[in-house]
Amino acid sequence: MTKKYFLTITILISIYLNGFAQARKYSNDFLDVGVGARALGMSNSYVTSANDVTSGYWNPAGLLGIGNQHQVALMHSEYFAGIAKYDYGAYATRLDSSSVLGVTIIRFGVDDIPNTTELIDANGNLDYNRITTFSATDFAFIASYAKTLKIPGLRLGANAKIIRRRLGDFASSWGFGLDAGAQYDYKKWKFGAMVRDVTSTFNAWTDNLSEETKAVFISTGNEIPENSVEITLPKLLLGGARKFDFSPKMSLLAEVNLDATFDGKRSVMIKSKAIGIDPHFGLEASYMNLVFLRAGLGNYQAYTDAVGQKIKTFQPNIGIGVRIKSVTIDYALTDIGDQSVSLYSNVFSIKVDINKK
Repeated sequence: MTKKYFLTITILISIYLNGFAQARKYSNDFLDVGVGARALGMSNSYVTSANDVTSGYWNPAGLLGIGNQHQVALMHSEYFAGIAKYDYGAYATRLDSSSVLGVTIIRFGVDDIPNTTELIDANGNLDYNRITTFSATDFAFIASYAKTLKIPGLRLGANAKIIRRRLGDFASSWGFGLDAGAQYDYKKWKFGAMVRDVTSTFNAWTDNLSEETKAVFISTGNEIPENSVEITLPKLLLGGARKFDFSPKMSLLAEVNLDATFDGKRSVMIKSKAIGIDPHFGLEASYMNLVFLRAGLGNYQAYTDAVGQKIKTFQPNIGIGVRIKSVTIDYALTDIGDQSVSLYSNVFSIKVDINKK
């Protein structure tokens, strides 16, 4: 009887065991979702074009592109039919003509998850009043710094980030990592590079299970996780972009990115046992630098389904943006599923310039 009703907490067990896997080769995947509707509308092809406060996430070197003393950005999005909520906020301030400081906060969470570990009382009776709820949340706190060098067109930036992950009162972790980024302008071309988790990011997990909950896990044949460490390996993002001016009022920005991972576990377009490369590109058409139309393709996946059939999918994104004086409002429609099972998400973000020069 206990095993039968314990199946209702499958989501709890799966998330829990996932978080405690020993020495994982990749983790903190919530930091790969992306921020800012402009970048999402271009299928995350933004490592080179990043030139505002969102650069603290995409490429800290791009923070030098802010044209004002201060800049603020906010975004809220929901995924998987509203089950998972993603919130983002960032602030950047110009220290002087050659350096900028930025701060980014990200929260990704699933709330109101039923906890049925105490559904059955000590006498073996079902008591639905014993069902409680909890949240599985991921937080990232990122401090960014960008600096121009004496080499014309070259900009460098770096991130220091703190990761906080919680699974209700059951488990929690702390992590720390570093990112490094660069941008370079050459004639009409722009190039960018970003190394996430350049020294690898380590998340140290702590088991907070009560003795009663551990007893339930044992009685239902589930493994009790132990304190462990997740490891996020470095990820290299490369990009090239060019802006085409068709008239004084109309222009088109095109960017191509290559995301390289080194865990050998990605179903990407170009892969081997040692490296995987995921290409994606985006376009942004601009009218008077006030109205923007965006589109992109990315997230190519190649895998074999349960019946042995080879499947290939990709993710198309579109978006629009409007700038009204010092306020820019962006929207993106992103498909985080594939062509057969589409899970569209509406993403809005706002950016505000303060103390315009």
